[in-house]
Amino acid sequence: MTENTHTIENKTHPEIFWFLPTSGDTRYLGKSDFGRAPTNAYLRSIATTSESLGYDGLLIPTGSSCLDPWVVASSLVPVTSRIKLLVALRTSLGSPVASARQAASLDQALNGRLLLNVVPGGDATELAAEGIFLDHDTRYKYADEYLRIWREVLQGQTVDFDGEHFTVKGGKNFFPPVQSPYPPLYFGGSSPAAHDLAAKHVDAYLTWGEPPEAVAEKFADIRRRAAEYDRTIKLGVRLHVIVRETNEEAWADADRLISKLSDEDIAKAMQNYAKMDSVGQARMAALHGGDRNKLEVAPNLWAGVGLVRGGAGTALVGDAQTVAQRLQEYVDIGADTFVLSGYPHLEESIRFAELVFPLLGKQAVTVNDRAQTGGAFDGRGVQQQSGSASTACVALPTA
Repeated sequence: MTENTHTIENKTHPEIFWFLPTSGDTRYLGKSDFGRAPTNAYLRSIATTSESLGYDGLLIPTGSSCLDPWVVASSLVPVTSRIKLLVALRTSLGSPVASARQAASLDQALNGRLLLNVVPGGDATELAAEGIFLDHDTRYKYADEYLRIWREVLQGQTVDFDGEHFTVKGGKNFFPPVQSPYPPLYFGGSSPAAHDLAAKHVDAYLTWGEPPEAVAEKFADIRRRAAEYDRTIKLGVRLHVIVRETNEEAWADADRLISKLSDEDIAKAMQNYAKMDSVGQARMAALHGGDRNKLEVAPNLWAGVGLVRGGAGTALVGDAQTVAQRLQEYVDIGADTFVLSGYPHLEESIRFAELVFPLLGKQAVTVNDRAQTGGAFDGRGVQQQSGSASTACVALPTA
């Protein structure tokens, strides 16, 4: 593993999003005594910390084990002012006209900071529990009609629509969103049906963190399909990160993260993955095949998270320079957005920003080359170093 100083070579830095763990957080995958409940107070602390550090956005996930993403996003309106919120739009659930009104209302409350993550499905068992019984390709046909209606409603049209899955008469939204024509649509999917949906409807395509050559193939297919509709689409990658001051520390912490996983835990997760009809999930599981001895699937790309976590299952592991170099490899093939996360999410949001932000062209969040103790007499040290007067907080003992 080569150690070098590397900065993302872009005229503008890529957008860097963080992640809200709305199903809970932890220091270890598997059973441990370090679980954190997804309380609103904890999620707010991650959101406000991410905003103060300079992250561009937050992904709020969806699923039966997650808190409702729309309610969570609404709870962050009064405590955030800059950071964008990427909220799930479940096209298999509910009415496109009603959800368009919800999106417009939330975008108003956020003053134009809402992004939508289109989610047609992914787990047929989970959808069945919601009363939805659609096979894989039908979900995408359903989503196609849904998004056609949704987009037209938010563009101020009165919509009459008679399709295979939806019939709408006089659908209308009376209070437009801040963003025109509507809050941007993000989406991730790996099947041909998913890529065609992206090409027709979305503004940004995100892929889970596969090896760069596989991501390049996906990006090329998305570009080709979008061109057929005279459209261009932003591209991005969803990854975990384990970044430390040295490569050795990073790999040790990667091993530590899965140290409490049993073989039974992994086998059960693999059985669950096999029941899903998600092409993306199948590709994630195939990277490691349930074998904890074959987890570095590309240089510094580690599939250990995916042993038991559905969805995004890979992490970039290494020191700051190495991780920046690996991110550059995705930038070189077209990525301009990264959605990142790490365990636990509060501490890792700070660590990643401190170590890697300066290498991404983002503003540094730490003070360099200065003695700092957080004590009452730090100012004296600054004065000695600079030769100029300085003030410091003073905590004197009381008599």
